[in-house]
Amino acid sequence: MSVALIGRIKQDLEKNHGWISFARYMELALHEPGLGYYAGGARKFGAQGDFVTAPELGRLFGRTLARQLREFPRILEFGAGSGALAEVLLKELDCEYFILETSAELRDRQHKRLGGKVKFLDALPPRFSGAIVVNEVVDAMPVHAVAWRDAGIMERGVAFQDNKLSWSERRATGGLQEEARKIGAAAPYESEIGLAGKAWMRSVAERLESGAIFVIDYGFARAEYYHPQRSMGTLMCHHRHRSHGDVFFEPGGQDITSHVDFSALAGAAREAGLEVLGYATQAQFLVNCGITDVLGEANVENALHYAPIAAEAQKLLSPAEMGELFKVLAVGRGMEGPLVGFSRGDRAGSL
Repeated sequence: MSVALIGRIKQDLEKNHGWISFARYMELALHEPGLGYYAGGARKFGAQGDFVTAPELGRLFGRTLARQLREFPRILEFGAGSGALAEVLLKELDCEYFILETSAELRDRQHKRLGGKVKFLDALPPRFSGAIVVNEVVDAMPVHAVAWRDAGIMERGVAFQDNKLSWSERRATGGLQEEARKIGAAAPYESEIGLAGKAWMRSVAERLESGAIFVIDYGFARAEYYHPQRSMGTLMCHHRHRSHGDVFFEPGGQDITSHVDFSALAGAAREAGLEVLGYATQAQFLVNCGITDVLGEANVENALHYAPIAAEAQKLLSPAEMGELFKVLAVGRGMEGPLVGFSRGDRAGSL
C-alpha cells in the first residue's frame, strides 16, 4: 500500500466534501503520476507480476494477430505493456510502428526492450491511417460505479470512514443518470458505466482517417453485460496472480479492472463516423486468422518445443480460459474488403 497515494486520495476527498466518484478513485489508484499502480516500478506483467496478458504467454498470439495486421503499413499500439506484443509484431511485419504509452515507467521498459524499432508518441496524432491495436487497455480505464436501488439510481463513490476507505452512495446526476436510465436495470442491481471508455473511443475514431481500430479485451455486448444474473457488477482486482473484489485493498499496489461494454464502444465509434467491421470471441478471431497454421509450423515431433506452444494455444482458445471471455472488436473507416479475423462467427449483430 502506498501511504503517499492514500494521502493524495484524502486530499481529493477534502476538496470534494468527503466524497469522490469511484471513477476518480480508480484514476488515482491506477494512473496518478508517480503513485498509481501503472506509474509504479513494480513488475506487473508475466509470471513474476500480478497477471499475464496474451502476449506474455509466448509468441503465438502476436504471430497470429500479425496475419490480420499485415495489410496495414502503419501500426499504432495503445498501452504496450512490457512491449512483448510489439516485439513479436515487428519480427512478423514490415511496418512503421508507433506506441502511445501514458505510463513513464512502462514506456522506459518498452524503450529498453524495443530500442529504435518503434516511434513513441506523447499524444494522439491529429490524423492517423493504419491499424490501431488496443490490447487489454480499456478494462483499466476508470468507470463509474452505479447502483439501481428502490429509492432510485445511485452513484457509488468513495469516502474515508472509520479510518479506512469505503463505499458511499449519492444520487446519480447528469449524463451518468441518463446512461443508467437507458440501461434500465431492475433494482437491486450494481454495475459499472464506462464513460471514459466511450470518450476515448470517440477521440481515437475522430482521428482515424482510414484503417481499423482493434480492441482486444474481456467483456460483453450490452445485453450480456447488464444481464439480471450479473447483479454485482464486474469490478475485479489482480494482485500476484490472485483475483478478488476488494477495490480498497492495497491502493496503488494492485490492478483494478472492469469488464468492457463492447456495445458502448461500438456505439461511440459509430457516432464518430466509423463502421463496425467485426466482433467475435478471441478464440474465433484467432482461428479465423490461422492460429492452427501457426501451430503447424512448430515441430510437433520435438515435444520440448511443441508442448509450451500447445499449452499457450489452450490458454488462448479454451472457453474456460481466455477464448470466450475475451472479445475482439474492430471498427474502421475506408476499408475496402472484409477482415479475415471475422470471416466466421461474427457477432456484430449482438452489439
